[in-house]
Amino acid sequence: MTASRPVPFTLAGVRHGALRGSALSPGVLVYGIVFGVLAGEAGRSALEAVLMSAFIHSGSAQIAALQGMATGPYVAPIVATILLTNARYVLYGAALRPWYPGQPPAGIYPSLFLLGDGNWAMAMREHGEGRHDAGFLLGSGLAQFIPWSIGTWIGHAAGSAIADPRRFGMDFMIVSLAAAMATAFWRGRDSLLPAAVALAVALGMHALAPGGWVALIAGLAGAASAWIAHGHQR
Repeated sequence: MTASRPVPFTLAGVRHGALRGSALSPGVLVYGIVFGVLAGEAGRSALEAVLMSAFIHSGSAQIAALQGMATGPYVAPIVATILLTNARYVLYGAALRPWYPGQPPAGIYPSLFLLGDGNWAMAMREHGEGRHDAGFLLGSGLAQFIPWSIGTWIGHAAGSAIADPRRFGMDFMIVSLAAAMATAFWRGRDSLLPAAVALAVALGMHALAPGGWVALIAGLAGAASAWIAHGHQR
């Protein structure tokens, strides 16, 4: 068995990825602005909000972390929330492994640090169409990372300038974001059972013990029900 040939990692690939990824930039910027407003409402400073966007770099995990912070300064549960919310990136990284045969860690890890849902899907499509320049992932990641961080700062600054964000319905942003993400992940009839289980668990937990863990546990319950249903079909 022969070793896989190393794929190229070129500046042209980075530019191509940045150009393709720029189609996502306006939406990422708006999402970053929303997170910045939410972070300000939660009492986080502008620096804290931007650092969250820079190092966690995941809207769903960051919002979950904000909810966890509201329950108290408990580091371990917040870290666990972020790791569990981002567990899908383990699978993303495994799926991208064919991009990197023979590449040194210095070429791999910066790209994976900037990995997001949008540029992962783009990278998989790029690879499926026979284009194998590994620089694509880095470029498309930068096209998300930069507007996400800038948007966070803009949102925090804009939110702090508004005396009463609830007056403009900004307290509803997290609900609308959750609805938007649910719509994006909807897969038809197969999604009905996990959605119903997650909703039931969320309502029950909110009635018994409201707090930042409601969304996480409801999500895990929904995922478990989907796994059980899928296993029974096999």
